[in-house]
Amino acid sequence: MSQQTLIHLEDVKKVFSTDEMETHALAGIHLEIQRGEYISISGPSGCGKSTLLAILGLLDSPSNGNYLLNGTRVENIKMSERARIRNREIGFIFQAFNLIGDLNVYENVELPLTYRGMPGSERKKCVHEALERVGMSHRVKHYPSQLSGGQQQRVAVARALAGKPSILLADEPTGNLDSINGEAVMNLLSELHGEGATICMVTHDPRYAARAERSVTLFDGRIVEEKIAASA
Repeated sequence: MSQQTLIHLEDVKKVFSTDEMETHALAGIHLEIQRGEYISISGPSGCGKSTLLAILGLLDSPSNGNYLLNGTRVENIKMSERARIRNREIGFIFQAFNLIGDLNVYENVELPLTYRGMPGSERKKCVHEALERVGMSHRVKHYPSQLSGGQQQRVAVARALAGKPSILLADEPTGNLDSINGEAVMNLLSELHGEGATICMVTHDPRYAARAERSVTLFDGRIVEEKIAASA
């Protein structure tokens, strides 16, 4: 594992068990993501994409295998420590935006920083910088219901960026958007990557998967193909 390796998965497996059967969602994943890399994960429905992203984001734990984030093993740490690392190291961008309807744009972006215990003056600076970066600084007092889908996703990107995470995890970030807004969000992710952001994106759209430096294809819980973009 090189010094630039941000994420290292070794033989990661995930089994969901019921009284009747076992479902092997992930079956021996080996994956490294380098700092500053832009990677896409694709594959058919039920292939394990969401499970893999949940493990990468410390929202779930593997049944077996090792996960190193920034050189630290994280697969079996306590829930409180997982939450702390998640808050500081990982920015999430969801298909459904996951903004809080009772909070305005500024408050939605600020909330994770509040949980971190960041001082108010520093929070204000981070929030304004993030909203400026995604072109939403003029909407700070608007509520999610007053925004278009594309604008809501831009706010969600700002929320993910505000804490300066080690990696952005994007789960079908264009899934609820029309083609114009989807293209705008993808352009934004490309710009962020160009500025040094590390991005791991799950997508079903081959056009968007091709935007990444490296494309990983899953099938039945296994990595069956990896492609390096011609321009990478």
